[in-house]
Amino acid sequence: MQLSGIIAISGRPGLFKVIAQGKNNVIVESMIDKKRFPAYATERISTLDDISVFTYEEDVKLTDIFAKMLELYPTEAPSHKADMKELEAALAQFLPNWDQDRVYPSDVRKLFQWFNLLIKAGAFEAAASEEAGATKEVKAPKAETKKKVTTAAPAAKAAKPAAPKKPTAVKTGSSRGK
Repeated sequence: MQLSGIIAISGRPGLFKVIAQGKNNVIVESMIDKKRFPAYATERISTLDDISVFTYEEDVKLTDIFAKMLELYPTEAPSHKADMKELEAALAQFLPNWDQDRVYPSDVRKLFQWFNLLIKAGAFEAAASEEAGATKEVKAPKAETKKKVTTAAPAAKAAKPAAPKKPTAVKTGSSRGK
């Protein structure tokens, strides 16, 4: 699953798609309302590829979690506004060893909100079609072409290289009083 180019900005709701990069900002487009605006270097920006969830063994990448969620919930996951116990039970279905001490309830809600947002935006369908296109790509056999053989006329005698020009001296100064 490829989610590169999709970011989360601390303090702003939703997810954003990176459109262009400027000198000291990034132009992003909201995946909710499709509005574009600059995100500056002073804001805390995280790409979804870099985010992971704490478990008791090792951290699990968010892309791996979304892949497991997509198997369980192909159309839509439970709403992030649902009861916290329901969300925790749903999280335990695809990530049974998540660290309940270090993963806050707001993080669980954000996980389900982002997943539903990505489904509505069609990000998983686009990623699946790109992966399918890359694996099914087959090279067509090359058609045989005849090589043209041309003979060049004998090269003319090499011309004598031109001698480098000598620099000319420039006289500076004034000729007052003479």
